[in-house]
Amino acid sequence: MKRPWPLRHLGLKLLSLMLAVLLWMTVAGEETVERGLRVPLELQQFPSGLEIVGDVPATVDVRVRGGSSVLSRLGAGDVVGVLDLRTARPGQRLFTMTAEQVRVPFGVEVVQIVPAAIAMAFEQTASRRVKVVPAVEGHPAPGYVAGAASADPPAVEIVGPESAVKRATEAMTEPVSVSGAHEPVREVVSIGMVDPALRLKAPRPATVTVQILPAPLERTVRHRPVRLRNLAPTLSAEATPTSVDVTLRGNRDALNRMVPDDVMPFVDVSGLGAGDYTLTAHASASQDAGVVRIEPSSVKVRITSAKR
Repeated sequence: MKRPWPLRHLGLKLLSLMLAVLLWMTVAGEETVERGLRVPLELQQFPSGLEIVGDVPATVDVRVRGGSSVLSRLGAGDVVGVLDLRTARPGQRLFTMTAEQVRVPFGVEVVQIVPAAIAMAFEQTASRRVKVVPAVEGHPAPGYVAGAASADPPAVEIVGPESAVKRATEAMTEPVSVSGAHEPVREVVSIGMVDPALRLKAPRPATVTVQILPAPLERTVRHRPVRLRNLAPTLSAEATPTSVDVTLRGNRDALNRMVPDDVMPFVDVSGLGAGDYTLTAHASASQDAGVVRIEPSSVKVRITSAKR
């Protein structure tokens, strides 16, 4: 004989009732608390053809109320402010923040939002082409100067708020270093805008080429004594001739600042024993001037054992 429907699965029904009563007693007896949270602000339904001008708050302060256990379990992203911008128009606009615009878990009530209203300014989206200006840093090798710098592409299309687009005159590249260079430098770098409100319509890199040219002026420093470098302590040596002329290349300021003592001709005798040698002459100078030539270009060196 079948039991009447209300009596079917009576044990499970009683267990469910007991669990519901226990849950109700737990919630009813739980302390209600309030907590202040700083939560992210999401912008939704942004109209096409509009740009935000100026800064927009990335977060809002929200005060919520609920059971202590519920609030203690709140994690990042559980509470989010949502601002609907579908009604935005060009100009200054004020958007009111209400409890309905804060997304919260079940059992959590929004008590207060700070700020209660958010002011925002909008402009029409505009675009135009501007030239790409290569950024160059560093100094070429002594005796060389940085010449013309070019970028490929030479111009890009930028997009942003109308007023910012009108002010913009150029896009910049990531700096290209020419430090120590004595031949043209070619490098692929990023293109960007100084104004953060602006962006490239089609982001792409630029190939920057910097010409490295010989410095325009020369100066000859005459009769500079030749030094012998790295001579073993048990040896002695003498050079013929004892002095050389050194011709330097640089810009006018660098050459005018130079004094003869800045120019030091030398020959390297490291690892050489007693004997006669013909060695190439070298010279060091300031970092702003390069050595073009040394006359004579080679020096005869006689190395002998040192007297004890």
